[in-house]
Parts: sequence; C-alpha cells; structure tokens
Amino acid sequence: MPIDFPANNLLALPHASLGALRTALLREIGPGSAAFLQEAGYAGGESMFSAFRTWLQARGDSGASGTAAEPEDLEVEAFQHRVAEFFKEAGWGTLRIGTLRDAVATIDCDDWGEADAQGEALDQPGCHLSTCHFADFFGRIADQPLAVLEVECRSMGYARCRFLLGNAEVMEHVYEELGRGAGYEEALEAVE
Repeated sequence: MPIDFPANNLLALPHASLGALRTALLREIGPGSAAFLQEAGYAGGESMFSAFRTWLQARGDSGASGTAAEPEDLEVEAFQHRVAEFFKEAGWGTLRIGTLRDAVATIDCDDWGEADAQGEALDQPGCHLSTCHFADFFGRIADQPLAVLEVECRSMGYARCRFLLGNAEVMEHVYEELGRGAGYEEALEAVE
C-alpha cells in the first residue's frame, strides 16, 4: 500500500529543492543555518510517525498480539525492516538500522535524500533536517527523548551518511569527544 502523502500531511519535495535550500541557508547565514533545518526536522517528526503508523496498518501487518500492528507492537527486526521500507517508499532513501558497542543505535544510508554527494564537500555533516526528524520519530517509538548525531555524511565525501541515536547523556559525551578530535567509535568506548 503506497503512502498517501496528502492524507498524512506530507509533501513530496524534490531532492534538488532540499539541497538548494540548505545551500542557500548556508551561504546566507553560515553554520547557524543548521538550527533552522533542525527546527523543521523536529516539526515534521510527528507527521512522519503518524504516516508510518497509518502506512503500517494499511499494509495489514499484525503485531505480537495478532491484531493490526502498532509500531510499538513490532518485534525489533520487523520494526527495523518496516521503517526502512517506509522511508524508502517516502523517497528519503535506503537505510539500515543497527547498533554500535551496545551504546547507541545506528542508521546508515548510502543514498540518503538530504545528502548532496555531487556538490561542494561540506566541512561538517549536513543532514540537519534528517537528524532532528530521526530524533522525534524514533523518540516516539522509544517513548523518551532521543538525541541524534550525524557522524558521517555523503555531503562531506563519505560513502554513506551515518547517524547515531541514543540518550542525551551518551550523545553529549560523543559530541564533546568529537570536538576534542576523537573519533565517534573511540568516544563510545568510554560509554561501555
């Protein structure tokens, strides 16, 4: 069952438009432009999660109880698979969900729609909208606030975009360690 964009308050937007918006914001405002895209990401999380719920139910998936599946009812592997299908169908790209050092969840994307692998390479990760979109979306399934940090980005020349999801304390530690020049995997070693 395809996603009904209008019924779910969603809008199909060309990747080029999102890329042009990010480029214009960066050019006109500088690094502070990330905050505007992050705010937009948070604002859209609820609609995206609601659309996922509706899409899941329209597919006829059943949860552990045998009734129509709610996202919270799915086993972890089934949830990961369905989320990947949903975001691909919504045009964002292919994603894989995993874990790293049992400290954070990972989202890896080789073709993520917000990234611009063809443009001028950025100094910092650039998927600001997605970062906060993921924080809101996955925070709803976790039923607690989550922090998300993009640590690899195709807009920087990496082969993939990689997002780390975790509680605020862990993600703050990783962010601080990155600021000191450590790698994200090294930063996570201290969390174990």
